[in-house]
Amino acid sequence: MPRMKVVSIVGARPQFIKCAMVSRELRKVATEVLVHTGQHYDGNMSDVFFHELAMPAPDYNLGVGSGSHGQQTGEMLKKIEEVLLKENPDSVIVYGDTNSTVAGALSAVKLHIPVTHIEAGLRSFNRHMPEEVNRVVTDHLSTLLFCPTETAVNHLAKEGITQGVYCSGDVMYDALLYNLPIIETRSSILQRLMVRPKEYLLATAHRAENIDQRENLQNILASFIGLAKLGETVIFPVHPRTRKQIDICERDGLGNLRFIDPVSYWDMLALERHAKVILTDSGGVQKEAYWLRVPCVTLREETEWIETVKAGWNVLSGTHVDTIIEAVRTAKEGEGRTQWLFGKGDASQRIVNVLIQ
Repeated sequence: MPRMKVVSIVGARPQFIKCAMVSRELRKVATEVLVHTGQHYDGNMSDVFFHELAMPAPDYNLGVGSGSHGQQTGEMLKKIEEVLLKENPDSVIVYGDTNSTVAGALSAVKLHIPVTHIEAGLRSFNRHMPEEVNRVVTDHLSTLLFCPTETAVNHLAKEGITQGVYCSGDVMYDALLYNLPIIETRSSILQRLMVRPKEYLLATAHRAENIDQRENLQNILASFIGLAKLGETVIFPVHPRTRKQIDICERDGLGNLRFIDPVSYWDMLALERHAKVILTDSGGVQKEAYWLRVPCVTLREETEWIETVKAGWNVLSGTHVDTIIEAVRTAKEGEGRTQWLFGKGDASQRIVNVLIQ
């Protein structure tokens, strides 16, 4: 009996992390063709992740790069369709909520190829977010939907999606458990930055509603500067699209506010693990902060990962300067884990078992 053939489509660093764990299990029992759309193409955002996560080189690198949402998604649709016509897979796997996700799903479904969506069912209920549009469309196109939490399963049910839905747990939790022992010997980021555990804040910002809206970005930067003036060391790995929006005079940071280039997955885990508080608008970083038991301040008005807020490890601050600074100043550890909200670290195996069956 011929092996099942699966095309996996990735394009952004969170997807590389998720795909690495699933691919490790999938390639034991099926043939995988890996497609990199090129949505993240900076070496610090792409190549280093493939190396650290021991991912095989992509079979196709579409080189789409940056652009407007319509331009980027349209170019991906065209190029992914060409790959799918050539490879004729049994299934297409897409991850998360990026333009690569929705382009992969649309390309597949128009060719009558079943779509598997990993990290399905997330909702912020904010349709102004491009990620929200991408995830809703992808969920409604998918045949198999693997949800990281029961909350996500319930979201799908409210939209009438009940067939092919599985609560698998979160593959990013698989990745964190797998890589935590490695960073103890492979990451020297704290020594390179000359910071000590629990003596710095870690900050990230990249979402469109924060970066493309000038007032929000200025408020976020002002809060980081305010924290630095209060004596906090703020480590800020700057996403390439964020750096483009920051004034030249601000790019070198200010005193204790330290702008650094994007870091690798191992280095990011090390920085997260040893931070006093994390400030972020990233969904993945919110979860990692929860798993690592580090207080998190989310620079948004809402979050898809409401479980982390209910557990007391995450606070929604929005983008108001005073609110952000106060949230950091009063940040404290949440309650202990009373249940495994995101699975037990075996999500990848669960997903592959269902897919093959």
